[in-house]
Amino acid sequence: MSTSIAPYTEIADRELLIEFRDALNDQVASFERQVAHLRREPDDRDSIATLFRALHTIKGDASICRFELGVRITHPIESLLVRMREGKLSFSPLLAEAILLALDRLELAVEALLAGRSLAPLHLQALIDGLDTLGSSEDAALDAGSVALIEAVTGFRPAGAAAKLVPRAAARGHNNAADLKFFQRLALQLESYSPLFKGRSGRLLRLALDTNARAGKPVDAAQLEAAVYLHDIGMMFLPESVWLKVGALTDAERKVMHEHPSFAAGLAERMVGWQDAALMIAQHHEMVDGRGYPEGLKDDRIVPGAKILSIIDAFESVTLKHSHRGEGRSLLRAVAEINASDNQFSTEWIEHFNQVIRGMVEA
Repeated sequence: MSTSIAPYTEIADRELLIEFRDALNDQVASFERQVAHLRREPDDRDSIATLFRALHTIKGDASICRFELGVRITHPIESLLVRMREGKLSFSPLLAEAILLALDRLELAVEALLAGRSLAPLHLQALIDGLDTLGSSEDAALDAGSVALIEAVTGFRPAGAAAKLVPRAAARGHNNAADLKFFQRLALQLESYSPLFKGRSGRLLRLALDTNARAGKPVDAAQLEAAVYLHDIGMMFLPESVWLKVGALTDAERKVMHEHPSFAAGLAERMVGWQDAALMIAQHHEMVDGRGYPEGLKDDRIVPGAKILSIIDAFESVTLKHSHRGEGRSLLRAVAEINASDNQFSTEWIEHFNQVIRGMVEA
């Protein structure tokens, strides 16, 4: 850890830090809800003002609790929100991702300090440097600065970053919320084909978003949500005798099944703004060892969102297969099978997925 950040990570009072942690968890949940609203209504000044108040509260709590790292991380974000509230900056989904990443790392840092763990994996110096740069950036440079911060901290370039780095006027008129609602309706239609599918899209979405969050949210949440809803929609273009078959598939039937990702991806890629989701869908049956389909891609050519989909989709299937064991037993059996398939899934994403499942079991 850089010496420039070390003074900010000292625990002045453990009990006060615990109080800060508890308050932070509540504020971050509220903050995330406001960001989700702003994705739908980016010009809502009231929501921006609410974001500022929440962030100002977090910074004040950190100061009261003598937690300098909290002050150091929130100060540049507060400066950004002040200028956004004054109309000098525009709301940007990429900037929102950078801010949410910062708050997520702040939460993780508090937990690590209280548990006596190293802060090195959190890359806090890169985070603070990136926030300082953003804090003094003009409107036109915010998206590029946000991408640079996210990549420096997580090691991942945000999905669709290149597509988003366009003049904002060109992106207007695209309603993500309406599209996602439509995609969800399609997913619910798929669920209606079998009682075993009931609640499937909700379960998969929770696992996908939580796994992504554990990794620092390198995958765009809206694109990932769309991919979750649509990745198996292609099944409905296949004969029901194949995709609803209970027993083992024949070679011919398996070949037919291999067509479903291309149908779903084709639907997404023909809609404005969902090309990244289409790529996740197209690749969600690829395997890191190259034995997947339809292209036989290997690890470094598979996008992160597809790696998440691959894991959670397999987990859902294995859980249903062992559902007769009871919820707890089927979950544990599914986790064991997923972790045993080290040639099929991305090791780094399995680790984040395991953390999510561990939290579910402990809860």
